[in-house]
Formats: sequence, structure tokens, C-alpha cells
Amino acid sequence: MKLARRRLVRLAAGAAALPVMLRIARTQTYPIRPITMIVPFAAGGTTDVLARVLAERMRRVLGQPLIIENVSGADGSIGTGRAARANPDGHTIELGFLGTHVLNGAFYSLPYDVLNDFAPISPLVMFPEILLARKTMPARDLRELIAWLRANPRQASAGIQTAGIRLVTEFFQKQTGTKLNFVPYRGTGPAVQDLVAGQIDLLFAPPDALPQVAAGNIKAYVVTSDARLAIAPAIPTVAEVGLPDLAYVAWFALFAPKGTARDIVGTLNAAVVEALADPTVRSRLVDIGFEAFPREQQTAEALGALVKAEAAKWWPIIKELGSVPQIADDFLQYPSRRSRRVREGGYSA
Repeated sequence: MKLARRRLVRLAAGAAALPVMLRIARTQTYPIRPITMIVPFAAGGTTDVLARVLAERMRRVLGQPLIIENVSGADGSIGTGRAARANPDGHTIELGFLGTHVLNGAFYSLPYDVLNDFAPISPLVMFPEILLARKTMPARDLRELIAWLRANPRQASAGIQTAGIRLVTEFFQKQTGTKLNFVPYRGTGPAVQDLVAGQIDLLFAPPDALPQVAAGNIKAYVVTSDARLAIAPAIPTVAEVGLPDLAYVAWFALFAPKGTARDIVGTLNAAVVEALADPTVRSRLVDIGFEAFPREQQTAEALGALVKAEAAKWWPIIKELGSVPQIADDFLQYPSRRSRRVREGGYSA
């Protein structure tokens, strides 16, 4: 009888310890194969550049390669939707940003929930936008540009590659009394290419487009940050040109599908933290105009709180814009018909 009781106690103790043992085993074996990092925009754009900077450094920590998969279209919602539907085993993650994981939830009717269908891993970097123009634009500064746009309503085309850019461009119109034709793109890379080629007139884009400015291929008028960029100190801020309400800072972050185990999220977070602390990575980020989040904010919990706070801030504003749904619906239905829109003059806002 005593032997039977002892055996029963041992079995009960083993059963109680089983979940802990499974978690330890999973942590020790993850990842067991290459990790796919979904980038919801075209190759060569801002998101893609950041993904490739991080992927190599994270590989050293995780012991497996990170394979970049560009899944562009529909303002990033196609790639983001694929990430939401992926197996939550930690082998598929997504490099999202303010637009894909907050703003799109207000702009579009999506088959997933931007607030509840993802497991936050960590915020990565912050960055402003820069108002760029084709090099043949006659205006020498922002004051002259606004005057030219007012004198030529709906004659200028503006590239729109993300929900965030749409929002900034809408604000620009409202604050300056101008009217633009919007031309949707799959990503910043193709939009900048068309701006350099003179196929569109204006574009708000992240700082990684600055080499084209330095080369004289395009013009830069203003940056949406509170302070001038160290890598482009000649470009004035929105406050300096009398448009302080146009201040806008976007961010990138890593997400996993909802249901991804906490210990796997923790492993991925540790890889992010180590990558962002690497001097070579930080130097590269500074070179392209990105600012890493402070170390104390590089947590899954901080990212979850950031997403909720940004939704509470921006969703009511987007709702008040009024003209958004018509553009947004077409953007989702026909994300690849960019060249036709350029020829026909884009969309009026």
C-alpha cells in the first residue's frame, strides 16, 4: 500500500512539473528552422532596409537565418494579414509599423484585428517623414511650394505608400489650403523611383530617401520632427516653417501571430535587444535617419501599450477626415494599378 501511495505521489509531482518542463524544452529547441520575417512592403523600401539590417544580427543570437519575405500590396494589409494567419510557433514574424498595426485599422475594413490578432515582440525605431519633390519643381522653399500649389490646385500628384503617409499628406493639405492628387504605391521604394523619374510631384518619405536628395535627384522641403535631422541639418522642421501641427513621428516594431508562446516571444525579444545594442547596427540606423527606442522600452509590454495608445490618439482623427474611405477601398481592391493612376492624374482628396 505504501509503495502504491509513493508511486501515486511521484506521478502527481511529475504531472505538475510537466508544463514547466515543456516550456524549458521549447525554449531550448526554438528556433528549430529558419524564421520568416514578413515585410509588408516592396523590396528596397524603408521597411525592407530595416529588416535586412536587423536580420543578420538577430541570426547570430537565434542560431537560425531570418528569411525576408516581401509581401506587398493593399497598404501593407496583405503581408500583415498573412502574418496574422501564420502558425504561432515563432517561425513567422512580421516587421510592422504605425500604419500597418494602428492606422490601417481605422482606414480599412480588414479581415483581422490590428489590436488583438498579434503578439507584440518589441518596438524597434522611430523616424519622421520628409516632404520631397521632383527636382524640376520650381519652388525653392516650402513657402514658395505652398504658393505654387495654391495657384495650381489639383495639378500636383503626391505619392501615398502607407496609411501614415496618407494621414500626413491629408494634414498638409488642410493646413496649407492646397489640393493634391493622390497616387497609391506598394512601398516607399517604387514611390521614390517615380519621384526621381518625375512621374509624380511630391512625396512624404522616411529619411532613408535622403541619398537621392544629396545626389540632386530630388528636393527636400521640410521634416516632420521637432528637431532637425543630424544627417540632414539643412532641412527645416515643421515648427520652423509655421506648421507645428504637422509634427509626426512613425515607428517600426516586430510582431508575431496571436497565440505565440511567451517564452518564444521572450527569445525573440532578447534577439532584438541584443541587435539594437550592437554598435554596428546602431551606426547603420543613425545613417538612415532612424532612432532606436530606449532600452527600457524595448519590451513586448511596452509595444502592446504603444499600439493601444496610438489607436486611441489617431483613430478619432482619421474618422474626422471624411474623404478617406473612397480612397482606402480602392487602394485595397487595386493595389497594383499604380502606372494607370499616374497617367490619369491619381486621385483627388
